[in-house]
Amino acid sequence: MTPSQAYLDYSTEVSAAKHAGKPIVALESTIITHGMPYPQNGEMAARVEAIIREEGAVPATIAIVDGRIKIGLTDAERDALAQARNVMKLSRADLAFAVAQKKTGGTTVAATMIAAELAGIQVFATGGIGGVHKGAETSFDISADLDELARTPVIVVSAGAKAILDVEKTLEVLETRGVPVVGYRTDVMPAFWSSRSALPAPLRLDEASDIAGFHLTRQELGLRGGMLIANPVPQDQEIPAEIMAGHIAQAQAELGPKGITGKAVTPYLLGRLLELTDGASLKTNIALVENNARLAAKIAKAL
Repeated sequence: MTPSQAYLDYSTEVSAAKHAGKPIVALESTIITHGMPYPQNGEMAARVEAIIREEGAVPATIAIVDGRIKIGLTDAERDALAQARNVMKLSRADLAFAVAQKKTGGTTVAATMIAAELAGIQVFATGGIGGVHKGAETSFDISADLDELARTPVIVVSAGAKAILDVEKTLEVLETRGVPVVGYRTDVMPAFWSSRSALPAPLRLDEASDIAGFHLTRQELGLRGGMLIANPVPQDQEIPAEIMAGHIAQAQAELGPKGITGKAVTPYLLGRLLELTDGASLKTNIALVENNARLAAKIAKAL
């Protein structure tokens, strides 16, 4: 056992899958702790796990519980996390702090990638990655998710970057860091709640097996780091980009007067957009996470 393995607790289901060589898909937990209200967060998490099982893979929801890195949660642990209050939102900078201090927290994309690699899991489904926030040229507010994608060899399946971000600058940073961004069956980048944006997808692949082959080729060539798969939300469940743009602008304008900065920005914006869209943003968020879980399971099976 390596020293890092001493900090990991595998669920019975994930442990059995590892020993049997079954495909496993990692899932983050900040979407539970900070991304959605209760009880929808718990219901969403259970449904996403069920979808991955339906596709022939095994879900591994990752979280920190009392200082232990949980690779797969029991139903009771997942339900407790969905109702937990004042838990940490963990990224690379504070993951080890939470472990050392026996804290509980939801793992962001970056922290989930770290834990997934420790557990030997190569595929991870999420909603949307973090990225470059609007106004980052003065605030320098850039998510650690981008650097993690550049260093940690995990395939991240998302609906692109969250549309509350500066998606164009996010793509520029990913390109600079050498992170492949692959549109799944699309030539344009999705915009989280919307299936299309005005930005082209840098690369395109149409089959899960091709994504798996690309990932393996990068490993064989010694190219470190992960890749981002941009998977559009189904069009019949999207909110058109032009409608969301107005809501996002209104929510963004409220940040400065309310003094909201740092890690509090994304949870505030998601909550405010839920209000401004009369709940529609949450329904679309759930739909895109489910869609990403299906694709991630297919990629894990192809690997």
